[in-house]
Amino acid sequence: MTEEELDGLGAALDEFLQPYLYCCGYTQTFGHLRTYCRGLLSDLKRKSVEPMALAAGCAVRTLQEFLRDHQWQHTQLRDRLQQHVADELAALPDDGLGNVGLIDETSAVKSGDKTPGVQRQYLGCVGKIDNGIVTVHLGVCKGRYKTLFDAELFLPQEWANDRARCRAAGIPDDLGYRPKSAIALEELDRARANQVPLDWVTFDEGYGKAPELICGLDERQLRFVGEVPKSLSCLAVNGPGHEPAAAVKGQRADDAVRQSPAFLRRPWVKVKLSRQTEGPQVWEVKAARIWQMQDKKWSTGTYWLIWARNVATGEEKYFLSNAPAGAKLQTLVRVAFCRWNVEHTFRVGKSELGFTHYEGRNYTALMRQQTLCLLMLTFVAGHTGRLRGEKSGRDDGAGVQCVEPAERGVARAASGDEPSGVQAGHHRLLPEA
Repeated sequence: MTEEELDGLGAALDEFLQPYLYCCGYTQTFGHLRTYCRGLLSDLKRKSVEPMALAAGCAVRTLQEFLRDHQWQHTQLRDRLQQHVADELAALPDDGLGNVGLIDETSAVKSGDKTPGVQRQYLGCVGKIDNGIVTVHLGVCKGRYKTLFDAELFLPQEWANDRARCRAAGIPDDLGYRPKSAIALEELDRARANQVPLDWVTFDEGYGKAPELICGLDERQLRFVGEVPKSLSCLAVNGPGHEPAAAVKGQRADDAVRQSPAFLRRPWVKVKLSRQTEGPQVWEVKAARIWQMQDKKWSTGTYWLIWARNVATGEEKYFLSNAPAGAKLQTLVRVAFCRWNVEHTFRVGKSELGFTHYEGRNYTALMRQQTLCLLMLTFVAGHTGRLRGEKSGRDDGAGVQCVEPAERGVARAASGDEPSGVQAGHHRLLPEA
């Protein structure tokens, strides 16, 4: 947004930020928070501290200290943000799927070795091993509403083993290495504590290959439909029976769907998935109940294994779900393809809100920057419905004058209504459920 547009947006932004005042140690810090958030919404090419401070007429050092040293609690701000998201979801119409939780990660290339968590590792943003950081996120979508509301740094084992290096980067002593699946489960626990209702959870095969995530979702009684690798070890349920013996050999998912009678006797079902900016996609799907190999033993319960094939391209995907046996296949497929929403929020966050523009060496500053980006992403998400006329009159800021013109650029990008200015990078827009 231009400076003129930001001025027009000021009343709505101030109203949105007001509940977060208590997170700040003193009123001057709240003023800096507003300056930073305006910078994230601006049309600056680079949204790191220096260009944002200079554009706002603020001392660069002051804004750096706001991120790193000032007394304010980004964890409290994150919790308040999640409570706000819960309120937003309650006011939205249901499209038949309810609230779908989105687990995913994103990455950023970084130079040097001082940025917290930086090392040579696989970075999805470039599709290869490179020097950079990875952050794990939790988001939600309901109908056309979508946002991210949690973020945590993935700390590699090499960093966790070097506590002197961690302390130099401001990483707390009690923060050690955790698999990404464990981070995702912690984020789900925080969301539940903040009353964010999730009817489903979905994820890509990077998380679907982690048995501890599947078990963790089962323990939390969270329904999921997530993509799994074709090499998933499973055993189709071909008839009534009990849990198979440990010695029974399983099959790869891609072999089971082609060889097991449980799949062979089922017809293909075509599911048409609409998309916001492109034509619909048609997938043919079939599903059967399976046991899954978990920690070298068969699962005590059974799951759905869904085989999906794109009619136009022949692309194949495999999904696992703990939905009950009577679940509708079309519903499961729609939930699975909701995952495109998290890819879209990453694109908007990176191209419009400076999500990967952090240029510091301090863990607290990095997490504060991430949290403020999530805050502004949610601010925009809450207003995009008004541009379509979907929101009720009780939506925050709906009566503020001069808001709509100022919001259109970032808001339309966030909604997916038009592709203007949003660069996909390595992310591919998947069909909308």
